[in-house]
Amino acid sequence: MDSNTSIGIFDSGIGGLTVANAILHELPNERIIYFGDTAHLPYGDKSASAIQYYAKNITNFLSSKNCKVIVIACNTASAVAYDLLQKIVPKDVFVINVIDPVVEYIINKGYKKVGVIGTIGTIGSNIYKIKIKEQNAKIKVKQLATPLLASMIETGFINGQISQLIIEDYLLKPEIQDIDTLVLGCTHYPLIKKEIEDYYKQQNLQVDVLATNEIVGAYVKQYMISEGIIRYEKSEEEHQFFVSDYTETFAQTTRMFYGKDIKLEEARIFD
Repeated sequence: MDSNTSIGIFDSGIGGLTVANAILHELPNERIIYFGDTAHLPYGDKSASAIQYYAKNITNFLSSKNCKVIVIACNTASAVAYDLLQKIVPKDVFVINVIDPVVEYIINKGYKKVGVIGTIGTIGSNIYKIKIKEQNAKIKVKQLATPLLASMIETGFINGQISQLIIEDYLLKPEIQDIDTLVLGCTHYPLIKKEIEDYYKQQNLQVDVLATNEIVGAYVKQYMISEGIIRYEKSEEEHQFFVSDYTETFAQTTRMFYGKDIKLEEARIFD
């Protein structure tokens, strides 16, 4: 695959824009093509077969756009569709999920007691626990489904009294006590990383909060360098952002996730 082709990124909606932003921070010369499956969000409460169907269609769409790398910027889709997508992409296209880079980071940092919060689908899959235990069986992994957080973030309830109450209620749950690091296992959650860190500071607890978008951004950069597919000159082509169902609400919300205004195009790729 030509190094001057694009990086494809997809998510169930627009939460994956946090990953897109992190990747461009690490790789400012690259061009991205983003797909948000806004017609089917959230993936967190969908069946594995449904998510695999959506992910397959989106991956085929991104492959048709000559993407050299496809990043599954969704923890739930990473958990249930990654193996399938690796099998269907052209041989010269690389598929990266958002879970393996975080697991690798945890192992390298030597954490011993890991907490994970995420959607019902991600937590129900036990994917973080399974992958961490495969690397080091001695690491304790505690998990908690936090389904209210994604919808809270998408509707703009962050950095306020409502978000603080919801975050505190979740973090007080016995399932995720006595941990040395907390994995934000949803690409929405980086937007509330500071609120979570502030909570632990107020409780005088030393807990490292891991935003998966930052870890994935750094991982993608190193991966592309190792594969010799990084772009060393700035792309002259504009980034493209597609959604499966365009609404003004999502158009307005994208700024919160991406950090600036972007143009969304509708692409109806499902039968």
